[in-house]
Amino acid sequence: MTKSAPSILVLLLLAVVPAVQGFAPASRWNAGRSTVTVTVTAASARNPDAPRLAMATVEAVDTDVDMANKGLMKRDRYIATNRFAVRKDQQAKFEKRWTVRKSRLATLPGFKYFHLMRRVDLNDNGTASYKGGETEDEAQSNYVSFTVWDKKSDFSAWRSGEAFKEAHGGTSIGAFLTTMISSAFVLRGAPRPAFYDALLMASKKPENMPPTVDGWRQVEADGENTLPAECFVGMENFFVPPEHASAFENFWATASPSFDDFEGFVAFSVMRRDGQAKGHGMVEMSMNEPTYVATLVFKDRMSFETWSSTHGSAPPKEGADAPPPPPKMWDRAPEKVYYEGTLVITGEEGA
Repeated sequence: MTKSAPSILVLLLLAVVPAVQGFAPASRWNAGRSTVTVTVTAASARNPDAPRLAMATVEAVDTDVDMANKGLMKRDRYIATNRFAVRKDQQAKFEKRWTVRKSRLATLPGFKYFHLMRRVDLNDNGTASYKGGETEDEAQSNYVSFTVWDKKSDFSAWRSGEAFKEAHGGTSIGAFLTTMISSAFVLRGAPRPAFYDALLMASKKPENMPPTVDGWRQVEADGENTLPAECFVGMENFFVPPEHASAFENFWATASPSFDDFEGFVAFSVMRRDGQAKGHGMVEMSMNEPTYVATLVFKDRMSFETWSSTHGSAPPKEGADAPPPPPKMWDRAPEKVYYEGTLVITGEEGA
């Protein structure tokens, strides 16, 4: 039996009306989509030592002009993911492959944050069960690599450089073939990249940074047991058609989630799918894939659920004080998915 957590959208809706519910907004994003400003919360004003959010700066590039012309937000960060369908009972071997790879990721210009995440169902007793899926379609995205870059150009430079080849076993024909053969034993088909413009990005400066050697985590893995969870990720997939994209983004721009005083908060963003991205492994975006993903990262599930219960515990308001219901801007119901993240790598300022 699984436990149904509150919708991220619902939780954020309950945080939109601080005067009614007693929550001060941690930040306010400019509805004009050209700047990002930060306001001091009431809690921060009372306590100058309270944790402060590191708000992403907006990248002014030509593509952002195109976005603005469509009434869309500029990106704050660029997020690259790779979605894997790991075969049944192969998750520990798959994770070990990540621990022994060579990568200079953390040393590269523009790198902000990385984790590898495995999909889980939430159980009533507080535990989580790996959700691997039985068929290839069900298994798709049972593991996802998640990398945050400062700019899209930083990601593009990495993807076209020697560090990318090194990390993917492509420094020689022999190494490349070994990687491909190994992948065939643990994966159901080729990985599926997906890239996103990160909007409304907020993150907290990490208190402790996992150590890296030459830009990568040095973690022991035996190939028999999965790696310990180092963070928890709650996502909500939205299937928004192009004609509603501007209204959807504007709706999120008016909602100001509060994270300042929440222990364990790592990062938040609304991710807009970059459907025009090109490159190795890219295929045309399926209509069954979400166009937007609201993403919350906490250090563990307990921190995530504490934040969720705080924002979702108030009874619905009625009458004049009630926040307006969100307009229906998607083709199908949003989907909630949960992941345990491991192999966390972060820059000094966080994501």
